[in-house]
Amino acid sequence: MENNLSKLDEIKRALNAKFYEREDEVEALLIAILSRQHILMIGPSGTAKSALAVELAEMIQGAKYFQWLLTRFSTPEELFGPLSLKDLEKGVYKRNTASKMPEVNLVFLDEIFKANSAILNSLLTIINERIFYNNGLPVQVPLMSVVGASNEYPEEGEGLEALFDRFLLRFEVDYIVEGTNFISMMKDPGQHKKMPTMTIEDLIHFQKLTDRVVIEDEVYNAILKIRNELWDEGIRPSDRRFKQSLSVLQARALIRRRNVVLVEDIVILENALWETINQKDIVSVIVHRHAQDAVIRALHSIQSEANEVFDSIMRDKSVEAGMEATQKMEALVADMIEMKGRYKGREMEIDALLIKVKSMQQEILNAILEPMYFYELNVKKEMGTTAGIFYNM
Repeated sequence: MENNLSKLDEIKRALNAKFYEREDEVEALLIAILSRQHILMIGPSGTAKSALAVELAEMIQGAKYFQWLLTRFSTPEELFGPLSLKDLEKGVYKRNTASKMPEVNLVFLDEIFKANSAILNSLLTIINERIFYNNGLPVQVPLMSVVGASNEYPEEGEGLEALFDRFLLRFEVDYIVEGTNFISMMKDPGQHKKMPTMTIEDLIHFQKLTDRVVIEDEVYNAILKIRNELWDEGIRPSDRRFKQSLSVLQARALIRRRNVVLVEDIVILENALWETINQKDIVSVIVHRHAQDAVIRALHSIQSEANEVFDSIMRDKSVEAGMEATQKMEALVADMIEMKGRYKGREMEIDALLIKVKSMQQEILNAILEPMYFYELNVKKEMGTTAGIFYNM
């Protein structure tokens, strides 16, 4: 499973080190290019939206990259290339697409919702179908992923709903919140050591690995439950959106060095299944409710019970309560040992809680051993005093 996946780890770490409080966006960008999907980042200017896209593109050696700032007056020539004058003289309406959007792998479009009707249809076709019509003939384009950015959401009635729908992943980006991160950003000289890279061939290889990641029935069933609950709320993502989302789940699993999608991977769908801004919160609640697989649910339950037992013994340190608490902790430890045998490949997660519960168990033992020691000491003292009385008699 390794297959040089360490390159992805290195790129992810390097981007996180360079861009403060952008961990979710960094991972989402990697997921987007691995799954060949498109991602939209919405937020105010100066939040590193374009810088992130540019930096990632530069890390992929051999990838063809195109970026453009759209305005209300943008023309088709800017995105798709000028008309060929030689061909035009022959009555052929053909564009010279060299170095333009129809000939690249990665695209960054800033102020995406400034797109006007003159370019909208061709833009939609390239993004969705990976086809560009040149002189009326369909040409397959090598596009892998489009990163769109905007300072604001499109307004209703502007005819941009279809364009908004083309972006499977949608992230809101804001200014740095944590004070220490803000200070680190201010002190950062902007000169970083050499960034890690991968080749376009590496990326294609990773995309093929992504396609082979297994999705089991438990995940499909969880997605169906999410869909049903969204429908109950009047939120109806298209069948196409659900289908495309599977590749995103596969990419998320691959980044975590797994060849199987877990139910926990579904959490990323909170950024994919809403259609309007007022749906974001309810979609997030529903997705999070179902983004826990059997192991995660069991570990959460064990953690909760262990905390309850530990808190109770800290309030009542009697020997009787301590013995009962110890037995409960031993049962939880036994449950986790049994889980390790049943859920192969999840040992790391189970061991992390197992170590914690054993530590809590030891603290409980320490808490009850001390009063037991003083109890036995007092008994011995009393026995010694009684023995002295009998001796003197």
